[in-house]
Parts: sequence; structure tokens; C-alpha cells
Amino acid sequence: MSTTDTEQHSSAVAVVQEQLDAYNARDLQRLSAVYGEHVTVFQPPRIDPSIVGRSALLEFYGAQRFGLPGLHAQLLHRIVLSDLVVDHRRIAGVEKAKFEVVAVYEVHGGKIQSVWFFSRK
Repeated sequence: MSTTDTEQHSSAVAVVQEQLDAYNARDLQRLSAVYGEHVTVFQPPRIDPSIVGRSALLEFYGAQRFGLPGLHAQLLHRIVLSDLVVDHRRIAGVEKAKFEVVAVYEVHGGKIQSVWFFSRK
């Protein structure tokens, strides 16, 4: 792995870790700092994005997630491939039972630009 690849790898991991920390702290300002202005969020098998743009993403988290008292995401496993970071997480506090998701984050320019959330609830 070249020095540039190593730096890109480390930067992508740092950005996604900050996303996880901001989510667990329910901190919209910190969350805003890690997402690109035109971030696109997908929830396969849906083809159309579920969220487009940082302001829509922050509105969703502010209204639908950060008010939940038991909200917490636990990192179970992480895989990194250049600018892609794949997290396997266990989510608590959204539904009665905990559930698991796989989130694929694409990081460019120090910001998360695209996210794919895969879940089986």
C-alpha cells in the first residue's frame, strides 16, 4: 500500500469513527461536520435514495433518532477498502429489539459522500 493509499485509508476510518461517535453522542453539529453537502443515503433494495443532502440528513437524525433515549450504535466489525468503510453495527433504542445493520460509507475529501444501509429487522 502506498503512502497516499495509507493516508486515504486512515482519513476514511477517522471520518467514519467520528460519525459513529457523533451519533452515539446525539450531536448534530459534530454529525454535520463529517457529511458532504450533497450526501446521498441509500437503503437497498430500494433503488432511489432515501435521503439526499446534508440538511435532509440532519433533519432526519434530529427528528427521528436523536430524541430516542436508548439510542446507541455498537461497532461489531469494520472493514476498510481505500475510501470505503464498511461497518457492521448493532443498533439499540430505535425499535423494541436491537437489530443489526451493515453500513457502507464512501469518503472523499474528508467527508462522507454516500452511504448504503443494509438491514434485516
